[in-house]
Amino acid sequence: MPLTFEEIRERLAARFPDAVGPTVAAKDPFVVLKADKLHEICRWLHDDPDLLLDYVTDVTAVDYPKENQLRLVYHLWSMKLKHGFKLKVECDRASPRVQSVEGVWRGANWLEREIFDLFGVDFEGHPDLRRLMMPEDWVGFPLRKDYLETDGYHGISHSRASPLDANLERDKRLRALAAPPPKAASTPEPGASEPTKP
Repeated sequence: MPLTFEEIRERLAARFPDAVGPTVAAKDPFVVLKADKLHEICRWLHDDPDLLLDYVTDVTAVDYPKENQLRLVYHLWSMKLKHGFKLKVECDRASPRVQSVEGVWRGANWLEREIFDLFGVDFEGHPDLRRLMMPEDWVGFPLRKDYLETDGYHGISHSRASPLDANLERDKRLRALAAPPPKAASTPEPGASEPTKP
């Protein structure tokens, strides 16, 4: 039988009383966990027969530079019991490090690699932690809010024409083609006399 978010949270808090924060009552509620208990808690959420959160639908990160934090967000689902749960973990932005949950949910493998690549989070225990989207020698983490794009990469410019400008120019050409040709100014026939003024 599906459990509500709060029922799952109560069971989690009873099992890990010092590691689970209160429910944050947003449109999409979540709880914040202590980072050092992440793997243990996730294993329990996965294995407990009343929860069976056997599917990680997403793992992502949010950058909070003013608070010097990166927050990892885990969306979990039970395929059998049809209930879900969302949890967050906070880590130090200067040296973001958290336990990998790839050993709990294999689907977290590339999700963690993407976060490592674009936010710079080190997932301890990940079996193949390397960049996923950017080249191995890329400098910086493109989804951090203070990331500054360079002029190019190995001689390849990052500058591209705006698609909007190209579409506006195309529309202008099409309008010109569709417009009727301008009327030619009438010129008097050669040898024709000018009308006399009264």
